This record gives sequence, C-alpha cells and structure tokens, in this order.
Amino acid sequence: MSAYIVRRLGYGLLVLIGVNLFTFWLFFKVNTPDDIARIQLGGKRVTADAIAKWKAERGYDKPLLFNSAAAGIEKVTDTIYFEKSASMFALRFGQSDDGRDIWYEIRTRAGPSLALQIPNFIIGLAVTVSFALLLALFRGSRFDFTSQILLVVMMSVSGLFYIIGGQYLFSKAWRLVPISGYDTLFDSFRFVILPVVIGVISGFAGSTRLYRTIFIEEVGRDYVRTARAKGLSELTVMFRHVLKNGMIPILTGVVVVIPTLFMGSLLFESFFGIPGLGSYTIEAIQSQDFGIVRSMVFIGTVLLVLGLIATDISYTFVDPRVRLE
Repeated sequence: MSAYIVRRLGYGLLVLIGVNLFTFWLFFKVNTPDDIARIQLGGKRVTADAIAKWKAERGYDKPLLFNSAAAGIEKVTDTIYFEKSASMFALRFGQSDDGRDIWYEIRTRAGPSLALQIPNFIIGLAVTVSFALLLALFRGSRFDFTSQILLVVMMSVSGLFYIIGGQYLFSKAWRLVPISGYDTLFDSFRFVILPVVIGVISGFAGSTRLYRTIFIEEVGRDYVRTARAKGLSELTVMFRHVLKNGMIPILTGVVVVIPTLFMGSLLFESFFGIPGLGSYTIEAIQSQDFGIVRSMVFIGTVLLVLGLIATDISYTFVDPRVRLE
C-alpha cells in the first residue's frame, strides 16, 4: 500500500507541474505583462513610464521562462515563471497584483468557505444517499413513481431560482435569516443556514436519481440473490450489502466535490455575500489578477489529486476485492 501511495503521489506531482505550466502559458498567452500593468493602473491612457515602473516593482519586467541575459542557473530562476509560479511548490504564493498577501487572504477566507461547504457536503450526501436507497427499496411502487416525477421537476428548475426564491421567502418575506453577509464563530450559523439548505435542495434531485440508478443496478447482482436465499430481510440486504457495494461508484463522484469544500462555491458566495475563496476567485478573474488565479488553480489541483488518492485508499474499506488486487 505504501508503494502504491508513493507512486500515486509521484503521478500527482507530474500533474501539478503540467497544470502549473499550462496555467502560466495560457494566462500570458491572453495577457502580456504590459496588459496586466495597464489593467491594474486603471485604464488605457497610462504612460509607458508608469507601466515600466509598475512592472519593475512587481517583478514583471523579467523574461517569462528563460533569461538569456543572466548567468548560470539564474537563466531559469531570474524569470517570471520561477518567481511567480514555480515558487508555489514551496507554498510561497507571494502577493497579488494589487499588493495584497495571497496566503493571508487564503487563510482568512478559507473559514467562511468551509463553514458553507462542509455542512452542504455532509448533509447533502447523507440525505441523497438515504432517499435514493429508500427509492431502491420501494422500486416500482407508487411512491417511487411519484418521487421520480418530482425529482425530474426539481432538476428542470435552475439553481438561481432556488437561490432567489429562498432569499425572498426566508429573508425578505418571513425575515427568519439575513439575506446576505457573514459573521465570525457561532454567529456565522444564521448567515450560512440558508445557503446550506438551498444548496442541499438544489443538488438533491440530480444526485438522488444517480444514486438510485446505482443501487438498483446492485439489487440485480448475484450476491443480492444469494443473501435473499439465505433468508436475510430486504432491509438487511439493502443496508448491509447493497449500500456498501453501491458506495464504490458514489465515492468516485464525491471526489469532484472535495476541492470545492476548500475553494468555496462561486455562485453561493457571490449571491449571499460570503467572503470566501469562491468570491475571492471571481474577483481575481474579473480584475485579471494572475497572482490570485494561479494560486487558486494550484490549490484546487492539489486538493483534487489528494482527493483521488484518498478515494483509491477508501476503496479498500468498502470492497475486499481491491485489497486482494
């Protein structure tokens, strides 16, 4: 197992290097350092001297990948890529183009994002898996048929409708919770409860239908017929056998959500005024701040790679065949 983890970490490092290089190339393919300076300085009528000064102050006056004027190893290290992108492998994120410390912003904004995403993830997964298992248990019944119709209707409704409708009902009409904003520690509960509830509801239909399909496929397996032949009750078969084997494909889909637990939800943070990493990323994209964008892409890639490794390891706890292989 240890050799497998080391090998996967090596593959993950190669992925990180590739994503890091591609992000750097793509950003500077669209924006030159002069363009970045002009945006940060506030318009097209910026003097050449002001642009040159801004670039010199922030290290954008150097070559992108290779400095032919330098000597020795500085041909590689005295470049924009090494100072702005490669340094992230040592967890040095530097400053944004407007001069703010990126690592401080990440630490500050990670709390609100996690306060929103962790309850949304845990509650949503528990509710959808439980209801999908219930539908699989009563498959073909009137309850299953009616639930399928309601789920399709819910999937047909845009997520923006749930957000705007929830804000209107619970915040404006009934005045139960604040419509937007955020506070620290325990006071944050009244600000995140509405986006968490809306997040669970908006993602409920699609996840439930997917998990129901997975469980129904498992119901037709040979091991289920064997369990029934031994006299086990339907509830025991569903919760002890079908649920355990059905969690293997479910875990694969859950991995995609793991980076968002830290990165935050762009849509929900923007609509509910939560100062998390999602809104931070949106602001960076709008201002074309390369320092923040590359940092968020790098962190997201790290989390995704670690999530994939954690998923492979978790397979060994739900499927003995993986341990044998």
